[in-house]
Amino acid sequence: MAHLSDLEGLFKRRSKWVNGPLIVGAGPSGLAVAACLRDHGVPSVILERTDCIASLWQKRTYDRLKLHLPKQFCQLPKMPFPSHFPEYPTKSQFIHYMESYAKHFDINPQFNVTVQCAKYDDTCGMWWVRAVNGNKNKPVEVEYICQWLVVATGENADCYVPEITGMEEFDGSVIHAADYKSGEMYQGKQVLVVGCGNSGMEVCFDLCHHNAYPTMVVRDSVHVLPREILGISTFEMSVAMMRWLPVRAVDKILVSLARILLGDLKRYGIKRPIMGPLDLKNREGKTPVLDIGTLGKIKAGKIKVVPGIQRFTRRGAHLVDGRVVDADAVILATGYRSNVPSWLKVS
Repeated sequence: MAHLSDLEGLFKRRSKWVNGPLIVGAGPSGLAVAACLRDHGVPSVILERTDCIASLWQKRTYDRLKLHLPKQFCQLPKMPFPSHFPEYPTKSQFIHYMESYAKHFDINPQFNVTVQCAKYDDTCGMWWVRAVNGNKNKPVEVEYICQWLVVATGENADCYVPEITGMEEFDGSVIHAADYKSGEMYQGKQVLVVGCGNSGMEVCFDLCHHNAYPTMVVRDSVHVLPREILGISTFEMSVAMMRWLPVRAVDKILVSLARILLGDLKRYGIKRPIMGPLDLKNREGKTPVLDIGTLGKIKAGKIKVVPGIQRFTRRGAHLVDGRVVDADAVILATGYRSNVPSWLKVS
């Protein structure tokens, strides 16, 4: 009977032919691809699992977030940011820009469509993409058939939550940084922030502004660079130097300048990796942190830095160096993972 049920489900499945590329993801990359295709007269279809474009920005970012890079490096093709936008646009400005971009190019993604499987058929030279369309109560399975598939889901599709012993014993609240909006609700509380990437650093910075007491867990080494050097964007400077110098030479210059401007961070519990920041990004995908003021709070003692967690307790955590820290809440700034391997089947 189970086999018969599977066959019945197959025949009930709706099939749609896509006249042009099928794009998975309505974030910046997906919209940019659709706009460029439209500019060349090529139709496309965008599938988006949430109910809006740029869902990472709209649903999984904190209120004070700004672009880490200057706007000229983040604008999408064929439509620059408005000239009155600041060098580092805010979250609301970036979302407004994305919505204006989609409207300008008449891009209308199919929302609430989750791709479950995508396979390429060598025999017919087609992609077969199975997706679920609709709400959880009445899902409708749809199979899209297309010649070209564009994966534009980004590196940050799903929250990564590490397994840490005893987490279920902790009495306070535990959230991922994706669910953090503001430090307002943490006023006067001891907050343990697990992770020292850009999100971890900025969450700690925001908590300080709301009179909370953050403690940041730094388990691994990390590159921290000033956002600007002598008034010039560090990223812009890196791009310019890489036109003439190899990556390792640029890395040596960046690390030297960071030491001069930021000082020796090891004394504050932050160790630099042996590999340079750009080389590390190329090889392992680890993005350097661009400081927006968090280091000043660390140096002033407003943010404590501790090593890795050995285990959680009811009231806090035991650290790998034997110390015990108390906490009222935990924020996991532990990053994201791509979900593409779970649905893109490559033979």
